[in-house]
Amino acid sequence: DNWAFLYAQRLALKQELPLRVCFCLVPKFLDATIRHYRFMLKGLQEVAKECAELNIPFHLLLGYARDVLPAFVVKHGVGGLVTDFCPLRLPRQWVEEVKMQLPEDVPFAQVDAHNIVPCWVASPKQEYSAQTIRGKIHTQLPEFLTEFPPVVRHPHSPSCPAEPIAWEACYSSLQVDHTVGEVAWATPGTAAGLAMLRSFIAERLKSFSSHRNNPNKAALSNLSPWFHFGQVSTQRAILEVQKHRGRYKESVEAFVEEAVVRRELAENFCYYNENYDSVQGAYSWAQTTLKLHAKDKRPFLYELQELEQATTHDPLWNAAQLQMVREGKMHGFLRMYWAKKILEWTRTPEEALQFAIYLNDRYELDGRDPNGYVGKRCLWSICGIHDHGWTERAVFGKIRYMNYAGCKRKFDVGQFERRY
Repeated sequence: DNWAFLYAQRLALKQELPLRVCFCLVPKFLDATIRHYRFMLKGLQEVAKECAELNIPFHLLLGYARDVLPAFVVKHGVGGLVTDFCPLRLPRQWVEEVKMQLPEDVPFAQVDAHNIVPCWVASPKQEYSAQTIRGKIHTQLPEFLTEFPPVVRHPHSPSCPAEPIAWEACYSSLQVDHTVGEVAWATPGTAAGLAMLRSFIAERLKSFSSHRNNPNKAALSNLSPWFHFGQVSTQRAILEVQKHRGRYKESVEAFVEEAVVRRELAENFCYYNENYDSVQGAYSWAQTTLKLHAKDKRPFLYELQELEQATTHDPLWNAAQLQMVREGKMHGFLRMYWAKKILEWTRTPEEALQFAIYLNDRYELDGRDPNGYVGKRCLWSICGIHDHGWTERAVFGKIRYMNYAGCKRKFDVGQFERRY
């Protein structure tokens, strides 16, 4: 279920050439820890097995693409290169660096394989809100939301096979924190991701529209780790979920809104706004209001370590933080509350954003992702991105406010606190 892979195979079949898959394993990526690397590498082991069955060599190259990929292209006489797309600064930089180093006669194509409507097709500019992008995406969905053509066993064998991969040895090349352990509930790889999708459709989809904002109810898809690592395609999830529109119309529509419209809105923001992870990226009304209230007296002030260890005065916030640390996933509704309280309990909006991004990227399996920077987490919660101004108040200014009493009206807060 990968349009970049399918495009590459189509080119190879047309030219009657072998096809190779390469993954460049970088020693570190933002605040990713061994939790993220193990999830990713175990998923790649599954990919390598599938490739072998399809007569497609899988190569794991250790190092940054600019250092290892151009030499690989020359060594194997590669005729063309296809890569996928990520709107974040670092992956885009990797693509530019490879482009500079490639032999001039090797064409280099990029396919947006993880958005349904490709990012640059959905809109040519930064969209203001879900309202302004929704129509554009829905208009183009019939063209792009199609069944995937099959990947076929590749008929053209390479002259030399891929070197066997010493998977355990790969870990010694990493320069990441090993103290953040793996999580028990999420098994890496496509097979486990598709099993999670099936369980969502069978057990949780029916209550998605009514209970997705209740952290005590099992109503979420829980698919974001597999989406993030490319182990399950969002398009596959939407194709499967839509088969149940007749029975669960409201839930299916709510899921499409979250997984397509909101997700692609976050991608749009990161693609067209180079300050997607800083207060400078916020709309002018939000920057103005945050600046006006930057000196307001905070009710509490916490250091990063106190937040990380969940030792605040607020038992709901602590429970949400502990859920993220232990499970690598915080409930979607609580991600908003969690980020807004960080704004309220730190010295400046800049510090709040820095802390929120660090904690999100370090613990969430789906961190380091456009959805995390923008979505219902960091910039939406702290800087009002894709939102509008609300009644002015201390610290927040016109940024939407959330509090403990409001959460108590929405769900049984005590039940969630006791659980964590």
